[in-house]
Amino acid sequence: MKKIWTDEVVEFKSKYYNIPASKIGPKPLQKPHPPILLGGFSPKTFSRIVNYANGWIGVAGFGPLKQLEQVINGLKENARKIDKDPSKIDNYIGAYPNVLESPDASDKTRSPMTGTIEQIGSDIEQIKAMGTNHIFFGYMSPSIRKDMKKIIQVTKQLARFAK
Repeated sequence: MKKIWTDEVVEFKSKYYNIPASKIGPKPLQKPHPPILLGGFSPKTFSRIVNYANGWIGVAGFGPLKQLEQVINGLKENARKIDKDPSKIDNYIGAYPNVLESPDASDKTRSPMTGTIEQIGSDIEQIKAMGTNHIFFGYMSPSIRKDMKKIIQVTKQLARFAK
């Protein structure tokens, strides 16, 4: 990808994939190239991230936040093992908030990213404290996903916790 993004003519040969001498465009505006981000949860993925990428794309809310924190700490530890500055690995976390008008569970039994704006805001603050650089929101709950005005309203309310 780096060659495609930076070189005028690209040629590549490997065991599984070949690119004959080609001009590939358009080129990204960011110079020398955009950050390389990888998603996944396997040890091999984490190794690729610390060796070749600029960051990790993870997801919050499909398990305990403690699990997310363990992954982020594991990435940092893998970076230290190869003498790479852990702060050079950015974390981009996708969050799919399920906003409720009133709390329907105690904070101990509540699923992450589900609850009132304040409860979800608390989750976002915990995610930031883990060393997350970027949080992006997606909306899948039926009560919001088809209402653009509601999406904008909720995003503005949650953004104050992400700053």
